[in-house]
Amino acid sequence: MNKFGTIYMILLSLLSVACDPFQTKIGTEVSLYESLEKQEFAFPDTLKIMTWNIKFGGGRIDFFFDCHGDRVIMEKSEVIDNMALLSEKIREVNPDILFIQEADVNAKRSAYVDQVQYLLDNTDFNYAAYASQWKAKHIPSDGIGKMDSGNAILSKWKFTNAKRIPLPLIKSQNFIVRYFYLKRNILEINLENDNKSIKLLTTHLSAYAKDDTKKRQLDILKTYIDSLHQKGQQFILGGDFNSLPPYSQQTNKFEDSVCTDEDFEADNYSSETEWMMPFYNNYETAIPLEEFKKNNSKHFSHTTDKNGYWNRKLDYLFTNSSFVPTSGNTLQQWMQVSDHAPIIVKMNTKQ
Repeated sequence: MNKFGTIYMILLSLLSVACDPFQTKIGTEVSLYESLEKQEFAFPDTLKIMTWNIKFGGGRIDFFFDCHGDRVIMEKSEVIDNMALLSEKIREVNPDILFIQEADVNAKRSAYVDQVQYLLDNTDFNYAAYASQWKAKHIPSDGIGKMDSGNAILSKWKFTNAKRIPLPLIKSQNFIVRYFYLKRNILEINLENDNKSIKLLTTHLSAYAKDDTKKRQLDILKTYIDSLHQKGQQFILGGDFNSLPPYSQQTNKFEDSVCTDEDFEADNYSSETEWMMPFYNNYETAIPLEEFKKNNSKHFSHTTDKNGYWNRKLDYLFTNSSFVPTSGNTLQQWMQVSDHAPIIVKMNTKQ
């Protein structure tokens, strides 16, 4: 038996005799945060909202899953430098609400820096909610080790009713991979002002599903926000959907991706370009579809390219209220900070 087969059998034996030996199961728990020093902010007539996949403070380090390099673990100095740059750019935008994806709070790969607390303490936000989507006491693969990474919502104002809503796992993965793999979710909080409430939601959907998992996750997400809308509940949804908008003009096979390992090969998305249409049909979006059709590349928010150009749009902001016309923007000038570009928009709170 080869080394991989031996490791597989050991893991299978461990999992068969213990319920959760590596503590990978995630329930409905949400972690709540506060900044060390709070500031007072009046609630504005117009909210500035931002969503950003921060790549666990990894900047443009060549990690093994990017197929450009073989890095797994960062030095603490690297993480702090990258988080300082992230904080600087966030302060420059000065959003009122920030949705972040791929935030590490207790992970070996990011030197155990709590990135949610770091952002709170180095920006103007006062409160945050965090929900894990990749958690384990130890991941015995590629030197990853301890992991706790997920989604967060940061706010200048206190909120209530934070909850984590689980999404389906990838069905086509084998039992051991699925046990250690990411457990996707929707994170929701409730922000109240003047006897009105706004539901704030963020998510990060599957990236490498080879079955219908992503479609199922999108359907659940759409059904959930539809239920809020039907109740007359105002909401803002932002995040990394790992899905292309309709009318995308990229090549079907994404030849810019250097990955040949099927576990990390970029999705070709060829059958998925209509999956986002129900969101566009029913809700307001930061980057309207007509604007995206005019100039795809201006609104690309992700790159798989080592040499420095954005090559697809995966990140979104939606609401059932009103964004301020022409206020949506994709900030493509900060490629050194993450492999995703942030999206910002202003929303009128007086409905």
